[in-house]
Amino acid sequence: MSHEQSHLLLPADSAWLALERPENPMTITVMLRVEGLTAPRFREFLRVYWMAWERFRFLPVKRAPAWWWEPDPVFDLKHHLDVVIDRFTPDELQEWVSARLNQPLALYRPRWKFWLAPNAEGGAALLLRMHHCYADGLSLLGIFERLCPPSPQQHPAIYGAAETAELSRWTDAARVWLEQLVSTEMAREGSVGEAGPGPAGQGQSTGWWLERAAQNSLRLVHEVSEFLVEPEDSPSNLTRPLLGRRQCRWSRPVALDLFRSVAKATNVTINDVLLSCVAAAVRSRLGMVGDALEDAVLHAAVPVDIRARLPDELQPEPGTLGNYFGTVFVPLPVDGESPLERLYRIKHETRRLKKSWQPGIAWGLAATASAIPEPWRQPVADVFYRKASAVVSNVPGTPEARYIAGCRITEQMFWVPQAGDIGLGVSIVSYAGQIQFGVVADEAIMVDPADFLADCLQELQRFPGWS
Repeated sequence: MSHEQSHLLLPADSAWLALERPENPMTITVMLRVEGLTAPRFREFLRVYWMAWERFRFLPVKRAPAWWWEPDPVFDLKHHLDVVIDRFTPDELQEWVSARLNQPLALYRPRWKFWLAPNAEGGAALLLRMHHCYADGLSLLGIFERLCPPSPQQHPAIYGAAETAELSRWTDAARVWLEQLVSTEMAREGSVGEAGPGPAGQGQSTGWWLERAAQNSLRLVHEVSEFLVEPEDSPSNLTRPLLGRRQCRWSRPVALDLFRSVAKATNVTINDVLLSCVAAAVRSRLGMVGDALEDAVLHAAVPVDIRARLPDELQPEPGTLGNYFGTVFVPLPVDGESPLERLYRIKHETRRLKKSWQPGIAWGLAATASAIPEPWRQPVADVFYRKASAVVSNVPGTPEARYIAGCRITEQMFWVPQAGDIGLGVSIVSYAGQIQFGVVADEAIMVDPADFLADCLQELQRFPGWS
């Protein structure tokens, strides 16, 4: 395939470059623990399988007023893999990962890099850092699912994807997306209503359709207004000015069945349980008591996959890279006095928000960021990021163990970037029947996130169904 042609970034991808700040880089970090993975095996894996995705040979370049994918004229895999021979203990590994997370990616090369520590205690540690403009978490997991088969005897299929110019198609489709967003509910409701005088008796009357269009348009206006006027989070220890130095930690694996038993006993989802644990751990770290805590406004920005909500023209092809998620701002009930109160309040809010158009609205607003003149860009970013004090992301991995380069993956962890002034990111990943919490925090917010993780796990033990 040719690597000579430049392509415009899609708006939803360039948004992560437009909104980036030096103290808060928009970089996803992924860690795999892998039994017996060696440098030669992994280099061959990268050469044959990983590089089948052409985007990994490109770097984003700003040519006003847009961002372009430009091929790296001197691309070499050795620039994108460092092998570290240290025999890290578990504590040393956590410090080492934190140090890599603070290490800037080179701007003059494709913005992704692997580190491999084959001698780490407990199995090789494989670390990937990638700028968000390349892909969201689900896109990356989709690639790993394709390249990491469920058996060491099974070779991955080479899927890959060429980098193509899709901007005009994307722009045309996005122009009609709002109309489809409004008409979807109309069509759904019309299909079960009484037949009117429309063609073949299958439609409603013209007056009925106009009334439904007006109602849905008003609903959209209402939801956009609600989204924009949502109150900013209360000042707290989580909203201090950022230092730009981050620490990350991850928990021991917890059996997924324990989460399922709690969710079943309380009639909620696993995601509700996870958010409730985060609310409990945050509560004691706000620096608030009494009336201040009672009146506190605190939101978690929660990414929501919107692929299924997009029209056919905007649907990504399976195995392609890119960003296809919106954000809902879930109120965290930090004033709640009991685990069950916090849990059921979160259940109510998540149901309301995920049924709303807020994820699509947020995705659309983010996608316009790169087209906004520089002086106005920060106010638009503030619309998002002053409405949350933390990012909480839950990404489901495969239910069974997978193999990379013929070696078994024993753990899978990732850390989310935080935009604007947000200095706390909590990530939860399920993989092979277990769940792990990860946290990354700016040192102004949290010097050592390990205690925060311990509090999340302790909250789990207070729910019915835990045993």
